[in-house]
Amino acid sequence: MTNESTVDVILHPVRMRIIQTLINQQYTAQQIRECLPDVPQASLYRHINKLADAGVIHIIEEIPNRGTIEKVYSLQDPAMASIGPDQLKNFSKEEHMNLFFKFMANMMGEYERYLNQSYIDLVRDGVAFRQTSVFLDDEEFVQFIKELSEVFSRVAHNKPEKGRRRRSIATIIVPDQKNV
Repeated sequence: MTNESTVDVILHPVRMRIIQTLINQQYTAQQIRECLPDVPQASLYRHINKLADAGVIHIIEEIPNRGTIEKVYSLQDPAMASIGPDQLKNFSKEEHMNLFFKFMANMMGEYERYLNQSYIDLVRDGVAFRQTSVFLDDEEFVQFIKELSEVFSRVAHNKPEKGRRRRSIATIIVPDQKNV
């Protein structure tokens, strides 16, 4: 599979949502459907199959259920659900812009789904988006990323349970132009 097709498979908005649903989880297609009720069933199954065909997700169990086989899906390898540094360094400027656009479009879709609820309370729900600039040398930046990763890792493996709500947190780090 080429880099472009891997990117297209992973970064489709519905497939990104399926991947996010399966992070640290094992779900049947029906359970995924319950997590993504706005995605039409036929479309959801088509996207699940596309991810499975690409090796991004895989069937970890087949459960007989009333004369059919119910498949349980999981991420094949979390690295397969992301675009690695080796792939990124070979992308053109246009491909990088396309990746960033798809990333932003996915975030906009999540925010729109949130806003389309019958009742929202941005403060209570913890909705936030902000931008700030910081000045760090390379060593300070590496330490900052390490500390940020440690904070994320403390909650990244939390399982869904009563009282827990899925929250999307996105990070974008864009350095200023290099001083010549």
